[in-house]
Amino acid sequence: MAAPMELLCWGGDWDLPSVHTESLIVLVYAKFAGAKLTVKPVDWTWRTITASIPQLHYEGSSVTEPSQILNVLRKNRFNADYELSAKQGADTMAYIALLEEKLRPALLHTFWVDAENYVNLTKPWFASRSPFPLNFFVPARQANLALSRILLTKAEAPLHSITEVEGKIYSEAKECLNLLSHRLGTSHYFFGNTPTSLDAFVFGYIAPLHKASLPSGQLQQHLKQLHNLCQFCSTVLKNYFDETGSGSSPTSQDAVDANLQKLTQLVNKESNLIEKMDDNLRSSPQHRPSRPHRPDPKPSSLATERNSTPA
Repeated sequence: MAAPMELLCWGGDWDLPSVHTESLIVLVYAKFAGAKLTVKPVDWTWRTITASIPQLHYEGSSVTEPSQILNVLRKNRFNADYELSAKQGADTMAYIALLEEKLRPALLHTFWVDAENYVNLTKPWFASRSPFPLNFFVPARQANLALSRILLTKAEAPLHSITEVEGKIYSEAKECLNLLSHRLGTSHYFFGNTPTSLDAFVFGYIAPLHKASLPSGQLQQHLKQLHNLCQFCSTVLKNYFDETGSGSSPTSQDAVDANLQKLTQLVNKESNLIEKMDDNLRSSPQHRPSRPHRPDPKPSSLATERNSTPA
């Protein structure tokens, strides 16, 4: 019996099993290859800051990068690429490198650097799924990492600031999407009627861009003009995730419900504790209302005279 595989990933939304590109790649490939993963979303846990996502736990070891996780699945006979020729395998590696170099910087900018998208979509989403006080820290940390990565890979002379780099990265991303659209053509998947690891990577990159409600979406508008790529996303969702409606696996939804239940219980306990403390304070001697001191009534002069008069 094969050892169980546990995957830590960001949870789903926007009709996707995960809104996180790397997590999405692994989840989709596992579906393509028939691998059964125990999915554990990190939403509302401290792992939103302590864990590298996605993270696969298998036989006492942990693997974090999507490419490395896919290698582990292949070694366990979950291989979606076994029918590819040598040339198709080389094309797969070339297109994945193209996605990493040309499309990823623009996606990072769209979700994490673009001020309108970050304030209205990305930051609220990740903050709402991080426990206090990490909800203040996680989005800002991710945004700083995204900006640093863009400048590190694209800020070549004479382009040094993010404003100068912005035009370049969006131009390259649109060119990359055009190449993907041309390669896909009228096929359901990139190598015919069977999805492979290239389909998993492409879906992981473009599905969040396709599904998110972005206030500022020049790259999203370009993607919507490439109808075959949009149809590709819909085909993958329909064929592999439609049974759960929102795209989240039953295990994922159970974990979310359990976390919400724990959070509710914690809030109720704190409320009860505050009420008890308030009652104790009210009943303590220090907080009892003091009665005003009334001096003993002095006997009237008439009563004194009567008492002193002999009978």
